[in-house]
Amino acid sequence: MLDSAVDVSFVLPVYNEEECVEALTAEIVEVMKGLGRSYEIIHVNDCSTDRSEEVLERLAASIPQVRVLHHSINSGESAAHATGFQAARGEIVVTLDADGQNDPASIPDLLAALEGYDVAAGYRPERHDDWVKRVSSRVANAFRNRVTGDRVTDAGCCFRALRREALRELPVWNGMHRFLPTLLRCQGYRITEVPVKHRPRTSGVSKYGIGNRLWRGLRDCFAMRWYRKRAIPGRRVRGAGPERPARPEAR
Repeated sequence: MLDSAVDVSFVLPVYNEEECVEALTAEIVEVMKGLGRSYEIIHVNDCSTDRSEEVLERLAASIPQVRVLHHSINSGESAAHATGFQAARGEIVVTLDADGQNDPASIPDLLAALEGYDVAAGYRPERHDDWVKRVSSRVANAFRNRVTGDRVTDAGCCFRALRREALRELPVWNGMHRFLPTLLRCQGYRITEVPVKHRPRTSGVSKYGIGNRLWRGLRDCFAMRWYRKRAIPGRRVRGAGPERPARPEAR
């Protein structure tokens, strides 16, 4: 039985990853054992149609730190992140994909980089995907940064460490997970970027491609441009318990 609070909450959206999620969970457990910090692993099953639910329930029964949440309808990766954020009990939340391409060996680097920051956003200096994904990602990142006025090296990398308090006022919408660093920077939180290890996919099938990301991604970029102009930065609130310091100016 987990304590009511832990140091780190891992949030993993899962959709049809029956072949990947068990080995990935074991790797996270091994890394956290070496760090000696309390943790939980929250798998959010986004209405998988394969045996993912069965595998996840087996993991929850055998590993005390594993929690499994199930969506009643397929709602997408951003919704899965939001569900995990709401359930997380750790002061730090780490997000990563369930397909095994994010290497848990980079978890200590992300946690260490969070010192003095609110978000440590991973980027993949060596990306192990086919050339179409690599080129389209490079173009998308350049376009995204130009339109939004922000600078994020690898917006498609969801391997991140975040302070849970930064997620309290997070607007949730389809596509939110790709713009998370920009959303939080708009609110005055401090962002740093960290190189993380990336691995080839060894099983399962990628859920994303140019066809289901191009036009939605373009619309989202312009929506983020609008949001950056309208966002209310961090503010000091009096009369609501202990006074919290204003968040530092984002750079």
